[in-house]
Amino acid sequence: MSGSQKVQSAHLNRLAIVYLRQSSPRQVRENVHSTERQYALAEKAAQLGWEPARILTVDADLGVSGRGTHAREAYKELVGRVCLGEVGAIFGLEVARLARNNAELLRLLEFCTVTDTLVVDTDGIYDLKDFNDRTILGLKAQWSEAELHIMGSRLQGAKRHAAERGGLRLPLPIGYRYDDEGNVIIDPDEEVQAAVTDLFKAFAQTGSAYGVVGVFTDRLFPKREHAAPWTGELRWERLRYSRVRQALTNPCYAGAYAFGRHRSRRAVTPDGTIVTKKAALPRAEWAVLIPDHHPAYISWDAFLANHARLAANHTSKGERPAREGSAICQGIVSCGSCGRTMGTHYQRGTIGYKCSRSRLEHLNTPACREVKAAVVDELVARRLFAALAPEEIALALAATDEVTERHARASRALELRVERARYEAVRAERAFHACEPDNRLVARTLETRWEAKLRELRDAEAELAEQATPAPEPSREQIEALAHDLPALWAANSTSDKDRKRLLRAFVNDVTITFQPHGDELTVGIRWRSGACERHTVKRPERDCIPRTTLELITHLATNHSDAETAAELQAAGLRTPRGRQFNGPAVKSVRHRHKIPLGPFHRDEELRPPAIAKRLAISESTIYDWIRHGRLQARRGPGGRLWVQFGPDVEQDCRERIANSGHIHTKTTDRCTGGAV
Repeated sequence: MSGSQKVQSAHLNRLAIVYLRQSSPRQVRENVHSTERQYALAEKAAQLGWEPARILTVDADLGVSGRGTHAREAYKELVGRVCLGEVGAIFGLEVARLARNNAELLRLLEFCTVTDTLVVDTDGIYDLKDFNDRTILGLKAQWSEAELHIMGSRLQGAKRHAAERGGLRLPLPIGYRYDDEGNVIIDPDEEVQAAVTDLFKAFAQTGSAYGVVGVFTDRLFPKREHAAPWTGELRWERLRYSRVRQALTNPCYAGAYAFGRHRSRRAVTPDGTIVTKKAALPRAEWAVLIPDHHPAYISWDAFLANHARLAANHTSKGERPAREGSAICQGIVSCGSCGRTMGTHYQRGTIGYKCSRSRLEHLNTPACREVKAAVVDELVARRLFAALAPEEIALALAATDEVTERHARASRALELRVERARYEAVRAERAFHACEPDNRLVARTLETRWEAKLRELRDAEAELAEQATPAPEPSREQIEALAHDLPALWAANSTSDKDRKRLLRAFVNDVTITFQPHGDELTVGIRWRSGACERHTVKRPERDCIPRTTLELITHLATNHSDAETAAELQAAGLRTPRGRQFNGPAVKSVRHRHKIPLGPFHRDEELRPPAIAKRLAISESTIYDWIRHGRLQARRGPGGRLWVQFGPDVEQDCRERIANSGHIHTKTTDRCTGGAV
């Protein structure tokens, strides 16, 4: 059957959809003729018999890749119209234009088979109900996917080959430009250079990416646009955390050329959509890494140090970096009872280490408690000063002397190397001058040799000069003075809490606190970076514990008193809280909760609740509450705010006489058999 015979009136009565697609915006800009050919398919639809009103051109997917469908709204609309039976034919330049994903294309062709929809491309007209046509389109779909794989392999291979020699032109971060010859150079704009340099200096000072953002709060940061039509334009904006992370983890700033730092991974979302995500690779898995490729803002060692520092700040991976706050052991304190990390607790101007996380997870033990941070911090700081005593520093100085001696031996070797290089350079010069000027073949060789010896001499002299002028270091006297003044330096106002924590963590790995459930002592275990461990027993401060006599009195009063009544008794006895304040209801409740002291019975002897009194007197409860309100019955409030009335025989007799003499109070009669009201 010829192509024109496949077009029936049933097809002409439905829509003819011309579907246009280009894989990227760049193809839309550059492949203009391909786009024009796709638009011209509308004329072919008219030649096959479709009325202009029934020809629909869909071009919303121009510049969108055909690997997936989540970003192609026009394709989704096309599939929906096919499923509804509104489409008589689909026109495309190639079948592969519909979808590069074989599964998606075959699914669309299956829908076309069910709804009797034709597929038209430059090769012909295909009726999906015909086996031969369906076979041809199936082969085209397979070849389309194979073609995509082959083209991708070729392109990736060419990119990899160019990248291995550093010739692949990659997008440069801010602070770098390409010169006319394609070489990477530092941006000639001095303001841009200063901004990038200050970013790395700010990180060296603050130690965190968020700290850099804080430094640039009142300052803008440069950005160059990479998208047309603003390509290369310099703009200034607020520095964001993401840009700081990108700069600190980009090896380009260390003068290295890197390719293949990320890998694309395809994933399926819960709704079944296939998406492509980028995942960062470890440095060992980068495809290409060429050090010293171009001028650098920082050294490679500084880049590695910044990368390690960022990783140490990643708290979600178990790291505990030094933070602000006066609790110097914050983040490295663990509970010796449950093994969990203890949090820092701030309350009423005091700071404490509290085992609260285990309580939230219902893993707390009776020994999971809280202690003032100063108790632990003072002990750990005292042990740190002892570890950094002059005797210990003397051992370090002895090791320093040995290092200095090795440095002197290395310097002597460099001096001999310079002397030998100078001698060989002089010999090469004499040989060059001894050569006949007309013998250019020999003269060129001797000149090249002389220049090589001069380069070796310059390199040796530069290395010797660099080692001869080391960075300024403190003298032995200054180091010993620092050991004596370390406590004063620790307590100085100029020393920040973060600096104290950094110094502490340079020597101390972690601290473990073990509480006694009902004792006033605790054990502090210190594990040093060297692997050594030590344990110390300290007494909790007086304000953190209740005297035993006070605790026994509270236990006795709680058997038949409310918290407020117990507090009144303690005030009358002249007792105060460990903080020196008068006891009140909440303070007593806190002591009971901490020491697990239960309340006793809610009432005393001969005490009744108002409802029980009303039932006994056979009157309404409102009458009892009215008597209490006007002082005719004496009541007290117990735990929970409940009223209790001292209802002895005398009080009961007085209430019955009051009822008998009153003409307004009506008593309830009771059934003698059942005892219930009638």
